[in-house]
Amino acid sequence: MLSVFPRKISNTVIYIYLGTLALVGLAFRHHFMPLKFLLFGVMWVVGFFLLSSYLTQKWKDLPRKVFVRNLLLTAFGLRAAWVFFSYFFYIHETGLPFEYWSADAMGYFDDGYWLSQEPLSVAIDYLFTQRSTVSDSGYILYLSFLCRLTGSSLIAARLVKSIWSTLTVLCVYNLAKRNIGEQGARLAAIFTCLFPNLICYCGLHLKETEMIFLLMLFLERSDYLLRSPKFNVLNLLPPVLTGIALFTFRTALGVAALLSVAAALLLTTTRVVGWWRRILIIVFSIGAIAFMSGGTINEEVNDMWEYRTQNMENRRTQQAARGNVFTQYATGTVMFPLSIVLPFPTMVQVEAQEQQMLIHGGNYVRNVLGIFVLLGIFSAVFVTKNWRDLSLIGGFTFAYLFVISFSAFAGSERFSLPALPCLLIIAANGLTNLNPKNYRWVRIWYWVLPLMSIGWAYFKLGNRGLL
Repeated sequence: MLSVFPRKISNTVIYIYLGTLALVGLAFRHHFMPLKFLLFGVMWVVGFFLLSSYLTQKWKDLPRKVFVRNLLLTAFGLRAAWVFFSYFFYIHETGLPFEYWSADAMGYFDDGYWLSQEPLSVAIDYLFTQRSTVSDSGYILYLSFLCRLTGSSLIAARLVKSIWSTLTVLCVYNLAKRNIGEQGARLAAIFTCLFPNLICYCGLHLKETEMIFLLMLFLERSDYLLRSPKFNVLNLLPPVLTGIALFTFRTALGVAALLSVAAALLLTTTRVVGWWRRILIIVFSIGAIAFMSGGTINEEVNDMWEYRTQNMENRRTQQAARGNVFTQYATGTVMFPLSIVLPFPTMVQVEAQEQQMLIHGGNYVRNVLGIFVLLGIFSAVFVTKNWRDLSLIGGFTFAYLFVISFSAFAGSERFSLPALPCLLIIAANGLTNLNPKNYRWVRIWYWVLPLMSIGWAYFKLGNRGLL
């Protein structure tokens, strides 16, 4: 079983990235991204792969407590450093400590700060009674509490985000350890610790960092509930409360989380989850669903499903009207199979895409790890044949990606991000099962990687009539 990220693979994908940059720059030289975004990309790609190779080798034999300590200190240090750097970087770039073309982030902050100055009853009434949706309400309420403690300090709030993101790394480690073993868990945790997009979002005032933490806490505690020899209220409360909280951040996330538990209850072998445990959890799950039915959450779920096709068609129509001529081909049937590697890196300059250029290196990392996700799925189904016992992780991942692929946000980096930690666990599982026989697929993937980036550049520019 492979327990490290091989230096040979690390070096190869870095060289491919640099070569791809050169090819995109030559092919689309009049639209190539600015130098500052190229440097960010080199930093993210080289940093992720060299550190992944180095740390997996250096930490693989450390005692568990020492490994966890090093992991958490590294994760928080990277995130805190980005919070301070990005704060001043965005001020220099945009005049405000918010990302390019910021809309949602500033709206969240304004609402959170306003409600922090009002009585709690006003906040509750506004967020959960006056508004027609509860999505985002949980995050705005959270920000209002945070503003009561930190005032209007954006850096303080983002340092708190760094703590949540660091705890997400711990959740990934604990969840992966019970599902794919200690060595695979260390790989998954290090990938999560170093992943560029997860670091970048700590410097934004968007809800993704807290939302992903809640999600991974839900999955980790649900997995613990399923596997723990003890079944009591203390074990049951965390997944129930975090599951409800997910609906107040993003409806699709709450739906996918419930579906993942349903998949685990139906598919997990009796060796892991006994029948009495299943029956008790099903009874409590039915009670939770009954509690939510008939209210705003239930209405949002129904609307999300009933209008999914209409929303996608409306978005395509709007994009086509703006000159995005290739958008008609981005159907859910096309996007879902691609969802484990999407989004592709934006290496060319198009209007209002600065943030995507800044994190294009992270998207390239995700493309690289896509082959290990495929190997992880193949290994679970055909080699170790333990896919049923991984159904909680797999159930959430594919349920959420399916919902997003058939929504108006198919292919969106921000909306696909919550599935990333679970994809990293699956990728770690694939890496631990890498051998000389299946390595040939990785070598083929080396040729696919530049095609993704070059093809996406052509799509981006052609879609806007810039070629």
